[in-house]
Amino acid sequence: MARSSYHHGNLRQALVEATVKLIEDSGPQAFTLAEAARLAGVSAAAPYRHFAGREELLEEVARQGFQEFADRLEAAFDEGRPQPLTAFLRMGQEYLIFAAERRGFYIAMFESGISIAGNSGLQLASERARGVLVRGAASLFVNRPGPQPPAGMIADHIWALSHGVVELFGRGKPGARSPIAPADMLESGALIYLRGLGVIPD
Repeated sequence: MARSSYHHGNLRQALVEATVKLIEDSGPQAFTLAEAARLAGVSAAAPYRHFAGREELLEEVARQGFQEFADRLEAAFDEGRPQPLTAFLRMGQEYLIFAAERRGFYIAMFESGISIAGNSGLQLASERARGVLVRGAASLFVNRPGPQPPAGMIADHIWALSHGVVELFGRGKPGARSPIAPADMLESGALIYLRGLGVIPD
């Protein structure tokens, strides 16, 4: 348990890790601060030293999730190497990997109903993650003549596509019966979309 972490002065992080486990086991709405405290090995009153309530703890989980998510997207993009399209598609695959490997964080980020706009730290972390996708989308049109579609629009479309693949094909739901693997589903969908924008020749 996280009790040893708490004794080393890391109660805040111990509560975050306990909450991630509770979310994975029961969902983002089915846990209480008392349960998080019990799993962290501290008293029911201890969480209030760091969090005003359950919602604030959930927001911190989401904030940390977005920070790691942004780190992973940046590493996947790798400044557009070896070429922008490959790097951009790599970010989509990293989206699926993050959703599978960090399920509790992912659920807190996207399925908990928290208000991102109401927490400045959470909002900054979320914007940073989107910013990596926007940068990747913009790189697809560097040195291309003529009008270009907004990079933010492309990033949002790919984000929505990635999220849809996770929900329908990557979470054990009915769509998971598809004979096409989630990674292939996402890549083929992204390629069709980008071909329509003229990024990929017919």
